[in-house]
Amino acid sequence: MESLIEFISQPWHWAVSGAAIASLMFIMLYAGEKFGVSTSFETICSMGGAGKRVELFNYDWKTQAWILVFLTGAAIGGFLGSTVFQSPEPVQISQSTIDYLNSVGVATPQSKAEGLGFVPRDIFNFSTLASLKGIIIMVVGGFFIGFGTRWAKGCTSGHAISGLSNLQLPSLVAVIGFFIGGLVMTHLLLPIILKL
Repeated sequence: MESLIEFISQPWHWAVSGAAIASLMFIMLYAGEKFGVSTSFETICSMGGAGKRVELFNYDWKTQAWILVFLTGAAIGGFLGSTVFQSPEPVQISQSTIDYLNSVGVATPQSKAEGLGFVPRDIFNFSTLASLKGIIIMVVGGFFIGFGTRWAKGCTSGHAISGLSNLQLPSLVAVIGFFIGGLVMTHLLLPIILKL
């Protein structure tokens, strides 16, 4: 059992995730379903009775109950991945990304004692939240993520994975917008915000 946990805990090649996502998309296309995490928020709102006041949520949420099972599995899988199957090493990112983060004042962990590196501690912590920088990154950024997801009628996973695999033009436009927004944020706005 210990060797199995050790095997699962090691970093896997990106192609394993790619094959799993492609398999999931084939199954969902065959079943006539769409995939996207933001859809679950609509399902939860519908389940809570929001359809009585807002037309968007007025549908039979039971037809989308599978997304709630998916979310539950994702939460359980995330918990198991970060505890039972946790890698002994910090997240592996490219040297050019490490160099960029260091140039804007964000340290990346080099050991497990310094953190796992999924969320930069220099930015995401309670003391930073009380600053202008923290409010912009966490509160304003969170608002834009929520607003953008609703405006684009889907999140990055929904458009980039599900929408593109269905050859939907709106998803292509959304994904191009995601990339442009990410580049603008990374190279123009983030250095300015981090200096606040």
